[in-house]
Amino acid sequence: MSLKSKIEDTLKFNAKNGIKRSKTVVGLVDTVIGGYRAATKIDAWREPPREILPKYIQTFCRKSARAFGVEVVEVEPVPKTHALWASNHISWMDIPVVGSVSPAFFLSKAEVAEMPIMGPLAKVAGTLFIKRGSGDAGSVASQMATFLKQGYSIVFFPEATTTDGHKIKKLHGKLIQAAMDANKPIQPIVICYVNEKGELDDVVPYYGGIKLKDSLFNVIDGSRVTAYVLPLQPLYPEDKSRDQLTTELQQRMQAGLEELHSRVVSSKQ
Repeated sequence: MSLKSKIEDTLKFNAKNGIKRSKTVVGLVDTVIGGYRAATKIDAWREPPREILPKYIQTFCRKSARAFGVEVVEVEPVPKTHALWASNHISWMDIPVVGSVSPAFFLSKAEVAEMPIMGPLAKVAGTLFIKRGSGDAGSVASQMATFLKQGYSIVFFPEATTTDGHKIKKLHGKLIQAAMDANKPIQPIVICYVNEKGELDDVVPYYGGIKLKDSLFNVIDGSRVTAYVLPLQPLYPEDKSRDQLTTELQQRMQAGLEELHSRVVSSKQ
């Protein structure tokens, strides 16, 4: 089965939205093929060259978001900070959005590496595959700290679940230990999705009981959306406890999200 056929089978065409879904398939196939070609060009199949990978990852992620009808906009220039990056979490779309602007590598469960099509791409993109064991956050934080000490940034979602995007849920601070152990800053960013009416979009958010398949269809069949990204001031772990850092991060991200909404949302909801 060809790559295009696999993606088409995943999206399950119907007559009503066939044309738009066909365009999405074309965009996704082009993006994936481009990713494979880039990986071959930089010889990433044997060992991902992490020093140069971020620019390729950003290009791939931006094209992926665009294929789904989402344009990514930096409200302020996103820095290239070597840090533990923290983002609010609204949707599966957050991965290509954050990946479009951040120099950080993603965390993923080890099982993702075995997935067809995207598994190999995740490997060559330098993804940090976490070996999870009985929910051992301490072990995960230790693996992250080692990665940070090696000179590579990581992005994670401290809310640990997706939301409707209106506010920041209570943050889980266990993985912040990685920044403390590696003595690296925490670089927070906040994102939001705005529809063509200037409202916070209610199609992209993936939370509650919605199924992934339905969410994919809703995004593909919906109107164009803009994903806005706002970087915030970094937090430094020196002389602070993990609870203090978690509280400061919570406050900074909530204030940052409110600022972002005030700057890019034209309609109050």
